[in-house]
Amino acid sequence: MSSPLIGSDRGLIDLAEVASERFRTLRVSAAFLARDIDTGVEVGVDVGRPMPLASVAKVPLALVVADRIARGEIDGGAMVRLAADARSYGPYGISAFTHDATCSVADLMLMMLGLSDNAAADALFELVAPREVDEQLAEWGLAGLRVRHRMQPMYDYATRIAGDDFALATQLAVEGRRPGGRHVIDSLDVERATVGSPRSCVDLLQRIWLDEIAKPEATELVRRLMSKQVFTHRIAADLLADDIQLAGKTGGFLTLRHEIAVVTHPGGRVAIAVLTDSDRTARIQNDVDLAVAATAREAVEALAARR
Repeated sequence: MSSPLIGSDRGLIDLAEVASERFRTLRVSAAFLARDIDTGVEVGVDVGRPMPLASVAKVPLALVVADRIARGEIDGGAMVRLAADARSYGPYGISAFTHDATCSVADLMLMMLGLSDNAAADALFELVAPREVDEQLAEWGLAGLRVRHRMQPMYDYATRIAGDDFALATQLAVEGRRPGGRHVIDSLDVERATVGSPRSCVDLLQRIWLDEIAKPEATELVRRLMSKQVFTHRIAADLLADDIQLAGKTGGFLTLRHEIAVVTHPGGRVAIAVLTDSDRTARIQNDVDLAVAATAREAVEALAARR
């Protein structure tokens, strides 16, 4: 049986082992990959493991929408009305508004990536359906990413089983796992949910940053919008500095705590995907966020040292 640890040299494999043990101590199943996108040197754990992506799925959605804007198929300035009684659930952005709202397509993308706004994302899914996003990703050669549903069904699948009881839903998220990534909650089931692996996420980021996918205007827009993400509690937590630029996207749902990002530092650029699934049912698990941060910092420092 092959090792789940990968690294371009012995030291990087040791780093992967330390990271794996860090998450294991916290009772967290983690898969991650960090890659210097200019040299190809990389380090990771379980890099091919598919996991439900939660809001990380908003990055491929944004790329497909941005590409259609660049091709003139969607008007980025077109105004979209989001009715208060029909918006998708979410704690931030238009999802949390009290009244009806009207927003341009381009600004919906900003809200989606900057604030992880579910209502904005699902308004964009009205323009490009999940199946269309999925087919476009496959056409671009990103078969490891599967977009299967909008954001609202993620919650609907859970409430269908647990009602509005968050504690019960989280308990079922832990106890409802089945072999092969299957799950009693559809939005946590690798055969039904929107899924991706660390490798497929890093491949997506690398191609966006190197303008090797979609139209260049589209990749530039996605890079710019990802750099406006307001959340800094995971990958960015140990990397915030004047000479470091971060562009990322978090994802969280029940036991899932993810982030993907590109870290640009004085020595180069590192694409990172850290996907985690906790065995604990607490709503707040800051130690997992800090473990993501420590893993990202160690990987960036190690890859920079190998340039």
